[in-house]
Amino acid sequence: MADDDYYVDPGLFNSSLNNSQEHTYFLQFRKIFLPCMYLVVFVCGLLGNSLVLVIYIFYQKLKSLTDVFLVNLPLADLVFICTLPFWTYASIHEWVFGQIMCKILLGIYTLNFYTSMLILICVTVDRFIVVVQATKAYNEKAKRTSWGKVMCLSAWVVSLLFSLPQIIYGDVEHLDRYICGYHKEEISTMVLAIQMTLGFFLPLHVMIVCYSVIIKTLLRARGFHKHRSLKIIFLVVALFLLTQMPFNLVKLIRSTSWEYHSMPSFQYAIIVTEAIAYLRVCLNPVLYAFVGLKFRKNFWKLVKDIGCLPYLGVSRQRDFSETTSKTCSTSHQAEATSMFQL
Repeated sequence: MADDDYYVDPGLFNSSLNNSQEHTYFLQFRKIFLPCMYLVVFVCGLLGNSLVLVIYIFYQKLKSLTDVFLVNLPLADLVFICTLPFWTYASIHEWVFGQIMCKILLGIYTLNFYTSMLILICVTVDRFIVVVQATKAYNEKAKRTSWGKVMCLSAWVVSLLFSLPQIIYGDVEHLDRYICGYHKEEISTMVLAIQMTLGFFLPLHVMIVCYSVIIKTLLRARGFHKHRSLKIIFLVVALFLLTQMPFNLVKLIRSTSWEYHSMPSFQYAIIVTEAIAYLRVCLNPVLYAFVGLKFRKNFWKLVKDIGCLPYLGVSRQRDFSETTSKTCSTSHQAEATSMFQL
């Protein structure tokens, strides 16, 4: 793939597997496993993230700060997803799209990976403010929405700056076939350090700090959303850890010694954990959008508008209308302490 947080330079495989039989087995495994995984991520991610964008743009109209964040998140994931067909073809055959496309796709992938992680941080901080500082967040709603737009723009700009090494040093090299990547050891080390910091340790640290305080606040609250909100918190953290930690851990271990590059087991570990990391773009729409009552209500409006499952859509809308009415009749404190009162 393109990004070293999800990208593994194929040249490392070709140069490190000295045993020809193991090398052949590994290439066969990669040629089957990676395209299949890319296809699953492409289809599921494209459908899920496109659906989120359509609903937020045409139905929810970006009325809140959360809406702003949850439009930028699928947008970042979608641009990454659109690069998958190129990497799928390259994983089966070789890189045939030229040096310029190599640089562009490396940059696009990295840009959207960093943006996605920074937006996840913004969502976490936003939930922290809404739950822990509920009254202040409610009184400064318009101001927070404006700041949120600035933060999203800043996330894209910062991500672009950190993507420059991939754009500048990305190149096509011929080993046993043409490969797109960055092949200098010092560049790979720098990129790895940036990606592990910005793409894993920073989001993880923010999640641990913010969600710890949020959990304490929810446990003291009497809102009817408390238990549901706690479940969502654990799901958010669990999703991040289960999808991102294995790949980052394997990369971190491998970076400590070049001996690991020659171990076939580590090459298989990189491929499998990379595939697990990709699942993030498929699961983000479910976790960050469909948990919201308002989003699900608008989803069934969309289903009805396009003529699919009309009776089910009406039934669902009626259910959500009743749920929303009950929600609005509760106290402001109960609403404020809901993790995803979308």
